[in-house]
Amino acid sequence: MILLTNKNQAAHFFSHCQGNPQKPIELYLFIDPLCPECWALEPYIKKLQIEFGRFFTLRHILSGSLATLNLTKRRPPKDIAQTWEKTASLSGMSCDGTLWKENPISAPYNASLAIKAAELQGRKAGIRYLRKLQEVVFLEKMNVTDESVLLNIAKTVELDLKEFERDLQSKSAQKALQCDLKITNEMEVTEIPSLVFYHCDEDIEGLKVTGLYPYETYVEILSELIGCLPKPSQVPPLEMFLKYFGFVASKEIAVVYNLSIDQVDREMKQLQLMQKVERVPVKYGTFWRYIGK
Repeated sequence: MILLTNKNQAAHFFSHCQGNPQKPIELYLFIDPLCPECWALEPYIKKLQIEFGRFFTLRHILSGSLATLNLTKRRPPKDIAQTWEKTASLSGMSCDGTLWKENPISAPYNASLAIKAAELQGRKAGIRYLRKLQEVVFLEKMNVTDESVLLNIAKTVELDLKEFERDLQSKSAQKALQCDLKITNEMEVTEIPSLVFYHCDEDIEGLKVTGLYPYETYVEILSELIGCLPKPSQVPPLEMFLKYFGFVASKEIAVVYNLSIDQVDREMKQLQLMQKVERVPVKYGTFWRYIGK
């Protein structure tokens, strides 16, 4: 196992994953932060960014906030809980459905609005906030209707708290969310998660994929738009991956590194013995937190 811990090395290695207007493909990811299927897509998005991020710019579109609010009115909490449990057991990305029995979310709109407020501090800030909010909801069963929970997430991901609290009540965040909903309607996205691939050449028709598919499906679509099967970038050494993302599921490691869960456990136990990571048990599977220096 190669261990690289220099922060600058990690930043350089992952730099090709970041947005760049000169990349030929624009990828729109339509999600609802409270959707377990969107959470289950996380490992594949990570792998796609690492291996082929040099070809596309990724844009998150929050499209399910109002739909989720209506959904909770139509379906009893126990049914939503069962959906969460089933998705977690099938996908390997843990989410605890007992939230809907013990601490049900009454205003899903608040979660999406908070993400847009975070994005006003930059795209990367919004992505960090989204990820942490998903962890808080799916793993810790916290009610993101509560403003104190939303503020604590902002503090954890090191946002400017005063600015975030102000933006949370601002028309700017509301307009940004409405913009996402408008894009959803214009692109005729009716289900989540959905991925829409667009080429910078307007003569090349875009492609939309709804739901969860094997990783190879997303690579095939990317290849079709590019015109060839691109060579994937090398995946980073495992410790660099852990250091960069900070907190990941065994499932995410397994997908990115083409390992079985048993193989992941063996690799992570070595790092655990070296006091580089700590194991975080969850209802389904395991998450790992990087603690190395």
